[in-house]
Amino acid sequence: MSAEPAERPRVFTVSQLLAGLRQLLDDRVGRLWVVGEVSNLRLAGSGHAYFSLKDDGGQIRAALFRSAARRLAFEPEDGLEVLAYGDVTVYEARGDLQIIVRQLEPRGQGALQLAFEQLRRRLEAEGLFDPGRKRALPPFPRCVGIVTSRSAAALRDVLEVTGRRLASVPLLVAPTRVQGEGAEHEVAAALDALSLVPEVDLVLLVRGGGSLEDLQSFNSEVVARAIARSRVPVVSGVGHEVDVTIADLVADVRAPTPSAAAELALPDRNALARNLERDGHRLSRAMRALLAARGARVERERAALHALAPRAQLAKRRVRLADAVHALERAGTARVSASRQRLAGLAARMESLSPLAVLGRGYALVRRQSDGAILRSPAQVAPGDRLSLRVAEGEVAAEVLGPDSGQA
Repeated sequence: MSAEPAERPRVFTVSQLLAGLRQLLDDRVGRLWVVGEVSNLRLAGSGHAYFSLKDDGGQIRAALFRSAARRLAFEPEDGLEVLAYGDVTVYEARGDLQIIVRQLEPRGQGALQLAFEQLRRRLEAEGLFDPGRKRALPPFPRCVGIVTSRSAAALRDVLEVTGRRLASVPLLVAPTRVQGEGAEHEVAAALDALSLVPEVDLVLLVRGGGSLEDLQSFNSEVVARAIARSRVPVVSGVGHEVDVTIADLVADVRAPTPSAAAELALPDRNALARNLERDGHRLSRAMRALLAARGARVERERAALHALAPRAQLAKRRVRLADAVHALERAGTARVSASRQRLAGLAARMESLSPLAVLGRGYALVRRQSDGAILRSPAQVAPGDRLSLRVAEGEVAAEVLGPDSGQA
């Protein structure tokens, strides 16, 4: 009896084996949730993301294709613990076990909150929150632009407040959706459109409160960059006072509510009227003081001009000339008086020395008539000489009889 031939083993090609394993995983495992830590993250130019999910005991490759990645509210990053939902399969080209991720959520915190924190850190590092780049609001805008939903309560609040504060300023509304998929692109487009209107000096970005999901459009990068590139200042009044969005952080001014944003946009006409009245009083007082000071200055300059006029100069010179004449007269009178006194003194002195003064005391001046010689001694005459005797009141003729007779 011959032995039966042994059953030949089935031989698979590598491709068959991998295809069979892939089919087995599809049939027996299918889609499931896997928790792990992201590592070796690589973002491809095609928009796909490749990484590994690992824990303390092992790791598995994961692929997140572009269609699924675009739906993520956050950005995957190394070290982040996530929940991945997808298909476990085999990548036949390399024989790797991998999971094709259909949905990815951060573990321990919401995806929206994580996305908010990631975007906040990135924009802050770029300087979009820097106070130095933020602009002051115009005190009297020519026109105020408003970006919000046409049916939103926020728009009604803004219209009520602006009408009460300064209704003369025109408002230009750029209506847009403020929540829902793709709403962030509509909001950014509305901001860009208002920035192109030359008359618009200020933009209000407003909406009412809501959940983090409702405010997601205002936590998007596209809206943040539209605010940053706006030609005019942007006031963000999104949600309630406790809500802080990325738009609030990038905006030039953050208002806690839409109504508060409207109050920041326009001045209060009642306050303007009070300020106008106060400034009017100040201006009136200042003008009166200025006119008084200018009037006094005009009077001073008029007096100075009058003093410099030829007629005034001539009158002044006449006064000076009269004073000089009087001074000269006084000086001449004094000098003549002094000269007279001096002359009188000299005359008195000459009088005292004059021979006539001696004659007045009873003396006589004897001259010889023949030669007019003055006789000082009897020896100078001889009998018969005729003499002339000069006395105080005239002359007397005499003849010498003899030297000792004592007769003439």
